[in-house]
Amino acid sequence: MTHYATYDSPLGELLLVGEVSATAVGGTALTALSLPGQKGGATVQDGWTHDPAAFTEVIRQLRAYFDGELTHFTLEISTPGTEFRTRVWKALEAIPYATTTSYGKLTAEIGAAPGAVRALGSAIGANPVLIVRPCHRVIGADGSLSGYAAGPECKERLLRLERALPRTA
Repeated sequence: MTHYATYDSPLGELLLVGEVSATAVGGTALTALSLPGQKGGATVQDGWTHDPAAFTEVIRQLRAYFDGELTHFTLEISTPGTEFRTRVWKALEAIPYATTTSYGKLTAEIGAAPGAVRALGSAIGANPVLIVRPCHRVIGADGSLSGYAAGPECKERLLRLERALPRTA
């Protein structure tokens, strides 16, 4: 059964989507977290149940992240994908808080050919759980903030929150 709720964050209203899980803290595995204006973000579907209580743990961790108290999410995520996407998403989850990496470095890190940067970007763009799976930490080799489904301004705000960008940049 698919549940959803919204959370009024410093970035605007987030849409949280999840499935019942016997192993997840709070009983809900996160399947999507969408930001306002996100390209390809989740939208509420017929048959979904509005159930804010199902997301108590998700909201607790998001609140702690936005307050600067949480540097690593410990939520159960359920996002099926191809073998390549799954490999990319796992690499995203390993990028430490307050750091960035480039698309090229991440391509090398997962053992893909240098020409796979475009495929890597596509896999990152398909990440359904923004913020929790920190694709905002991947930047251009030249330091550019391109390639974020919720837009470069949102990416910059998240990196500033984590102090991964200088205040004057």
